[in-house]
Amino acid sequence: MSTSELIDLRSDTVTRPSEGMRRAMYEAEVGDDVFGDDPTVNRLQAVLADRLGYEAGLFMPSGTQSNLTALMTHCQRGDEYIVGQEAHTYRYEGGGAAVLGSIQPQPIENAADGSLPLAQIAAAIKPDDPHFPRTRLLALENTIGGKVVPLAYCAEATALAHARGLATHLDGARYFNAAVVLGGDERRAAAGFDSVSICLSKGLGAPVGSVLLGSRDFIERAKRPRKMLGGGMRQAGILAAAGLYALEHNVARLADDHANAQRLADGLRSIDALKVDGPYTNMLFVTVPADRVAALGTFLRERGILTLARSPTLRLVTHLDVDAAAIDRAIAAFRQFFSGRG
Repeated sequence: MSTSELIDLRSDTVTRPSEGMRRAMYEAEVGDDVFGDDPTVNRLQAVLADRLGYEAGLFMPSGTQSNLTALMTHCQRGDEYIVGQEAHTYRYEGGGAAVLGSIQPQPIENAADGSLPLAQIAAAIKPDDPHFPRTRLLALENTIGGKVVPLAYCAEATALAHARGLATHLDGARYFNAAVVLGGDERRAAAGFDSVSICLSKGLGAPVGSVLLGSRDFIERAKRPRKMLGGGMRQAGILAAAGLYALEHNVARLADDHANAQRLADGLRSIDALKVDGPYTNMLFVTVPADRVAALGTFLRERGILTLARSPTLRLVTHLDVDAAAIDRAIAAFRQFFSGRG
């Protein structure tokens, strides 16, 4: 089966550059980004900073590096950041803040909507005492498991942090999914955050890349940890061109992914053996009888449908390489398996 025939529901990171994006990459004007003279990188940083209301941006290979660079810029060795138990910077990014930044995480259990209870944030802030690490930063995400964290909550949380002398960072891995749900106002979701990391390869279709946004002073200081972490690329405009193409062509269409996630959820809810949670933006979570998980994964894979069938709860993610017809094929395959005809 050819790549174009696969239905890959594992993640929205699996997308492949379109013909238009590849052309933009091929035609990109480049320079040496470490010296700051790659015009395409500079344009991407300026465009994204302007769209979200920041002074400057810094292009990096990955969201993991962008988040860690932010943490290492806001915090020094022995400092602490407050973060959710389910947050990527704490749970899924290799412990980089502690291992490479000597920054202690203070995790808090996420509430059902993805937020961190304000009272628990306040209680976690350490007094100015040599017995404790110095609490310096509150790090949040604007989607958790696809759920858009309420704007009113973000406003309260960032106000609390600032009132207590903390900086604030937003992991915007799926920032534009949230912005689309919030009516397309791209600046609202970043309001109150001193820095934000924007991933271009989740949902937006770019092959690689994230941009860290903040004040000019913050971004100048962030260049040092980026260099330490190996993020000083040279003719990076080839990659930045993909990000610019994504911002121009692939933001509004995220609503299609959300609609397809709803279509998939509706179809799977018709199968009695399944329990469907969601969709939340472009994600849904499907609980499968535990004794059938492995067989289901094999059955789907043989029909060109890829999932992460490793536990009874499957996360299914829609994206620009999965259209409505592909969703219907996936639903039909699930139905065939659970009808006993597989």
